[in-house]
Amino acid sequence: MTIREAAIEVLRSAGMPLQVNEIARRIIDEGLWKSRSKTPEASVGAHIYSDIKRNGDKSAFVKVSSKTFALQNISVIEGFTFADCAQKVLEEFGGKKPMHYRKITEKALRKGWLVSSGKTPEATMYAQVISEIKSQQKRGDLPRFVQHGRGYVGLSQWMGDGLAFQIEHHNQQVREALRDRLLAMKPGEFEGLISQLLAEMGFEKVEVTKLSGDGGIDVRGTLVVGDVVRIKMAVQVKKWKLRNNIQAPVVQQVRGSLGAHEQGLIITTSDFSPGAKQEAEQADKTPIALMNGEQLVILLMEHVIGVHRSSPDLFEIDEEFGAEIQ
Repeated sequence: MTIREAAIEVLRSAGMPLQVNEIARRIIDEGLWKSRSKTPEASVGAHIYSDIKRNGDKSAFVKVSSKTFALQNISVIEGFTFADCAQKVLEEFGGKKPMHYRKITEKALRKGWLVSSGKTPEATMYAQVISEIKSQQKRGDLPRFVQHGRGYVGLSQWMGDGLAFQIEHHNQQVREALRDRLLAMKPGEFEGLISQLLAEMGFEKVEVTKLSGDGGIDVRGTLVVGDVVRIKMAVQVKKWKLRNNIQAPVVQQVRGSLGAHEQGLIITTSDFSPGAKQEAEQADKTPIALMNGEQLVILLMEHVIGVHRSSPDLFEIDEEFGAEIQ
């Protein structure tokens, strides 16, 4: 099993939130994953935090308190998050008109798309939809949902070719232009940019180790999560063209270059081959995190590096406003 799969299995069996140390202990005691590290709880914690950071509401995990996690109240079998269920309900029952989040939740539960053990699935539904909207807006993406006020939610795909779609088209062009700028950078400039991004993401003691585009470790730093978890990270950056995907030997090279108690991260402007992804998640080896060009550009925009934000406020009439006095 991968660390992620093992953590899901432990939390599913426990049926309640667990601290990272306890999750790691149960994983090892049950033989779900073997660790050569002296601090397996750090590896488990890093994977869970990374899963939440990378996948947001689609993550299998949710943080409930300091260093304590649970599984999302979602159907693990179907794989639908609250937001996925909201989209399915709106597509099937919305008729291109907004629906109230309580009605959306009721339909999702009745259809069996949503399986929730929480006492207030309606509140969770609304919170996760709104959270996704804000997260995607922050990255400069067009959210799949539109908030219409007073608890009503619709799909952005129903809006036609309005201003929101024009904004998304513009932002897509910005993302493509930003990646072109990255490819035009000199190796030293690119590594410096990556160190700036890492600092914005919460890394401390970030240091560019050398000015070279290939081989070895390019940047080192310590990822600090919630001022509690500290993970030493060794980063290799690859400014490669889109057609040149990173292969498994590169992942093996980075793993072999790690220092004591370090974890690895590869950042590229291109992408990763299936073999590289499989190698990075080997259960019996030190995990290597992977960031492709699309993820890199999104993070740069999210942290306003290489771009500047100009967000107009869009107002729409609340369809229910004044209805009670007509």
